Amino acid sequence: MKRILLASAALLGTAVSAQAADLAVKAPYYKAPLVSVYNWTGFYIGVNAGVGINRDRVTHSYTGDSLYLTPQGGFGGGQIGYNWQGDSLLGPIVYGLEADIQGSGLTGGGANVVGPLQTVYGQKSDWFGTVRGRVGLATGPVLSYFTGGFAYGNVKTTITEGGVTAFSDSRMATGWTIGSGVEAALGGNWTGKIEYLYLNLGNRSDAFATPTQLTNTELRENLFRVGLNYRIGGNSVYTPVAAANWTGWYLGGNIGSGTGRDRTTLTGVTPVPEQFNLSPDGINGGAQIGYNWQASNWVYGLEADIQASSQRDNKTAVALGLVSYDQKLPWFGTVRGRLGYSVGSTLFYATGGYAYGGVKTKINALGVEVANASTTKSGWTAGAGIETPFKLLGLFGPNWTSKTEYLYVDLGSASTTILPGVVSESKVTEHIFRTGLNYHFNSPVVAKY
Repeated sequence: MKRILLASAALLGTAVSAQAADLAVKAPYYKAPLVSVYNWTGFYIGVNAGVGINRDRVTHSYTGDSLYLTPQGGFGGGQIGYNWQGDSLLGPIVYGLEADIQGSGLTGGGANVVGPLQTVYGQKSDWFGTVRGRVGLATGPVLSYFTGGFAYGNVKTTITEGGVTAFSDSRMATGWTIGSGVEAALGGNWTGKIEYLYLNLGNRSDAFATPTQLTNTELRENLFRVGLNYRIGGNSVYTPVAAANWTGWYLGGNIGSGTGRDRTTLTGVTPVPEQFNLSPDGINGGAQIGYNWQASNWVYGLEADIQASSQRDNKTAVALGLVSYDQKLPWFGTVRGRLGYSVGSTLFYATGGYAYGGVKTKINALGVEVANASTTKSGWTAGAGIETPFKLLGLFGPNWTSKTEYLYVDLGSASTTILPGVVSESKVTEHIFRTGLNYHFNSPVVAKY
C-alpha cells in the first residue's frame, strides 16, 4: 500500500511539473492595435498651385459695347492656418482660419473691337490673397469643408484707342470670397487638398479722356487649386490604414458649377473683325458610371458621365452695342480614363479623355434675331480629384464614397453663319468644379475612426 501511494505521488508530481513547463513556454497574448484617431487641431503651413479665370464684365460709353474680359492662367503661393476640432450632432466638426498669398499669371482674354476708333482692352491679375474662415466635417483623416472671407488683389487694366493708350491703371481691389474643398491625410504631418474659390473684388468706375469716357467693370475670379500642407505638431506618427479595395463597378450623381471662356471672332459686320469673349456661366449636374482596377495602391479605371447645364451668357454686345449674343451650353458629357493612388481609404487621381457637348448661339442685330444655331461639338478634357468614404450621420454604408473634381473641357470651335460673309466663330472651353456621390457594387474596405 505504501508503495502504491509513493508511486501515485510521483506520477502526480510529474504531471504538475509538465503543466508548469507548458505554462512557462506558452506564447504571450497581445491585444490587437487600434487604428489611431485623427485630430485636425493645430497650426499648419503649406503651398498651392492652380489655374484661374476672370469673368470681368466691362461696359464702355465710347464704344457702346458690353464685354467680358477673361484673363486666365496659372498661379501659385503659400498658406498658413489653424484648425480646431470638436463634436457636433453631425460628427467631428472642424473650425479654422486660413490666410494665403498668390503670385498669378492670369492674363490675356481682352477684346479688340471697333468704336469711333479701333479699341483694344487688356487686363492682368498679377497677385491676390485671401483671409478666410473654414468649417467642415471630418471623417477620420478626411476633411470636407466650406470656406469664405476677405479677398484682395491687384488688377491692371489698359484701353488703347487708335493705337494710343487712352487709359492705364494698376490698383489693389478688395472684396470677398467663398468656396469649398476636400483635404486628406497623406501620412505623418502631411495633408493634400483640392479647392475652388470664387472671388468678388467689387465694381469699379473710371472716367478718362476728353470728351469724358466712362467705363464700369465687375471684377470676378474663379480659382481651382491643389495644395500640400504640413501640420505643425500634428499626427506625426499617423500611418494610413491599408489601401481601400476600389476594384469594381460604381454608379453615382454629381452637381457643380461651370464657367466658359469662348474666344469669339465676328467677321463681316465692321470694317475689321471684332474679337471678344463669350463667358457662359452657371450650374451643372448629372450622373456617372465607371469601373476601377487596382494593383497594390495604384488604381486605374474608366468613367463616363452626362451633364445638364444652365451655363449662359446673354450680356455680351459688340459692334457699337448693336449686335448682342445669347450663348448657352445646355449639356455636355465625357468619357475618361482615371489613374490614382489610394492613401488609406482616400483616392487621389488624375483624369482625362474625350468630351462632347451642345452649343446654342442666338444673335440679335438692332433687336432683331438674325441667327439661331444649335450644334454638337467634341474635343477633350483633363482634370484631377479626390474620392473618399461618405458616411454622413451613419445613413450611408461602406459602399458609398464622395468625390470632388476639377475638369477643363475643350469642345473646339463652333461657327454660326449670319449672312453670306457675316460669320461668328467661338472657341468653346469650360472650367468645371463639381462634387458627387458614388455607390460601389464591390464595397471598398473602410477603416473605422
